[in-house]
Amino acid sequence: MRLFIILFGSLLFSYGQEKVLFFQTDWGNELSWDAFCERAKTSGYDGVELWLPAASDKQEALKDALKKHGLLLNLLHGTNKGLPFKESLEQYKSVLETLMLWKPVLINSQTGSDFFTMEENRAFIDAANTISAKHNIPVYHETHRGRFSYNLPDTNKYLNLIPDLKLTLDISHWMVVHESLLQGKDKLLGEVIKKSNHIHARIGYAEGPQVNDPRAPEWTNALERHLGIWEQVIRKGWKENNGVVTVTTEFGPADYMPTLPYTRVPVTDQWQANVFMMESLKERLKLNK
Repeated sequence: MRLFIILFGSLLFSYGQEKVLFFQTDWGNELSWDAFCERAKTSGYDGVELWLPAASDKQEALKDALKKHGLLLNLLHGTNKGLPFKESLEQYKSVLETLMLWKPVLINSQTGSDFFTMEENRAFIDAANTISAKHNIPVYHETHRGRFSYNLPDTNKYLNLIPDLKLTLDISHWMVVHESLLQGKDKLLGEVIKKSNHIHARIGYAEGPQVNDPRAPEWTNALERHLGIWEQVIRKGWKENNGVVTVTTEFGPADYMPTLPYTRVPVTDQWQANVFMMESLKERLKLNK
């Protein structure tokens, strides 16, 4: 099994027992990097997951904040669907090479397009696999609406075609795509779980990719369904990755978060929803807090 050792600044994190590394999303964040990282650390997170800021001064501020608060880093990447295929592919490869220089724990990729052919989408996956192997940093392809992995049966076709395809499982997208909690689809889900190496933890339902408040009793069935699928991924990952699995809590801000009409005030607190996701998984898995 692969020994999961992360070198971050002067800190060496080595885990030989079952553990989940939790990452907080910066989606919708309006705080400074220092304040955001401080809040993530004090909330119990091991790291943060984000799109790399373009400005050099913001990049330096991010580096300083990560080091100051002892946080790990996941980076986000994606295919530019607004460009023609060949141009988009070259941009994808170029940016991915740049992201590798940051030595993140992993790169989460929103890959390809539901309007690209299977061959075109495969070109992005193959490029990511090649660059990942070159730098020894994993690239996981997120199950996501609008991408090659926008639904369960088509994702299984890619898994059959590309044996080394590695996924980030964001099952919330498929709940709304398939207008169900995917009851009775455990055989297809089983193949996805085998190839899932990272989790985006958000609760979806038949009418949307994000419930208004995961703590509300009306969402108990949806919460339990997601937790059950995630638990399978995590327990599988513990066996394969020296007892360490990564999870990003990813409830989003307005308007992904439902809002009140006219005022656009979010109906619940995004940060609290994400911390609830982390605590729910810890309770489910009986992890030490």
